[in-house]
Amino acid sequence: MTNQRQLDHFVNALAEQTRAAREPVSSWVEAFHRLDGQIDDGVRTVVLLDEISWMGGYDANFPGALRTAWETYFHRHPKLVVAVCGSVSAWIKENIIDNTGFTGRFSRDYVLPELNLEECAEFWRGAKDRVAVREIFDVLSVTGGIPRYLEEIDPGLSAEENIRRMCFSTSGELYKDFDAIFNPMFGADVEFKRRILEALVTGPMSGVELSVRLGLKRNGRMAAALRELNEGGFISDDPGLNPATGESMRTGKYRLKDNYTRFYLKYVRPRKQQIEAGSFRFASLGTLPEWNAVMGLQFENLIVNNAMSLLPYLHLGNSIVESAAPYRNKRRDAKGVKGGCQIDLLIQTPMTAYAVEVKRKWEIDESIIDEMESRIVRIPLRKGMTSRPVLVYEGELAPYVEGSGYFDAVIPAAKLIGR
Repeated sequence: MTNQRQLDHFVNALAEQTRAAREPVSSWVEAFHRLDGQIDDGVRTVVLLDEISWMGGYDANFPGALRTAWETYFHRHPKLVVAVCGSVSAWIKENIIDNTGFTGRFSRDYVLPELNLEECAEFWRGAKDRVAVREIFDVLSVTGGIPRYLEEIDPGLSAEENIRRMCFSTSGELYKDFDAIFNPMFGADVEFKRRILEALVTGPMSGVELSVRLGLKRNGRMAAALRELNEGGFISDDPGLNPATGESMRTGKYRLKDNYTRFYLKYVRPRKQQIEAGSFRFASLGTLPEWNAVMGLQFENLIVNNAMSLLPYLHLGNSIVESAAPYRNKRRDAKGVKGGCQIDLLIQTPMTAYAVEVKRKWEIDESIIDEMESRIVRIPLRKGMTSRPVLVYEGELAPYVEGSGYFDAVIPAAKLIGR
């Protein structure tokens, strides 16, 4: 790939959509001038420069050329909107948003979030009400709410076959995409960012813990990499509030947020050599080593990412939600005995802490109540605050669990996809 190939592609794309000539251009200034000649002031026009990090990534002068085009040509058209977008948010932020040359020249900065769970279910089209809930959630636990991945779903195939085809085949979109994402266009220190993600596969870590794991000092390089991965939606710092004080937690933990990246690094990449040799074969996903444990964590991560979809079932549609994040407390008593706890998701309002337990099991029996109680009693709450246990589950729930009245809300995963 070269800058000239990018210019040639631009010229051809412009010619296909307008009456512009196909003659080659040698610079982006010339390319944008040709584009300007196709803008009609009599009609509202949108110019969308898609995947701009690839378009401009091979010419250090591209941001300057775009700024010159705006100043010289584009801003003079009263009905023109110019939009730039791309999948590498770090490049856009560094070269455009944080570029002082563009100060005051853009009106909106929007990071497109993943689709919510009910929207994701629409990719099964007419089959969405026939397909088992677990099948839908197993696929979503691997893809997250990324439309490009969801487009690869074949509703006529089982979740097992969809995952096999997308992840465990050398031609699969999800087999190839990680390496396609983390290429030089992702920005500086791409290999360092890979190492951070690999470290976070083992579990959430603070910045200090990450530095120790990677054998590095926590400096500007580490801070910049974490910031870019956060902005790109790959990780989340999940600071949350301290329920004991109502203030931000002093030490946030970085969590590997992106479900696809989690699954690829945890389960696909360690088997890459076998997959490429054609020797990674299995009769059923459920027979694979640690499969249910891995998918349980993927399901938990998916629900945490969609925490706001739980609010209607907690009757919090119009309430102030101050925090929604995983909660971890490593407190010890005077003798050094562990007294902390881990809550999958803690949703806090000014007066209530909803402790959410997320479970994906074929059978969920009454032991879930004792398990939850042992955790919830260890959450330190400020005076006047109430704790309420909540269960989000996918599987068969023992009648006693719901009938006991222990959980203030029991939410089957099916409800979250509109079933």
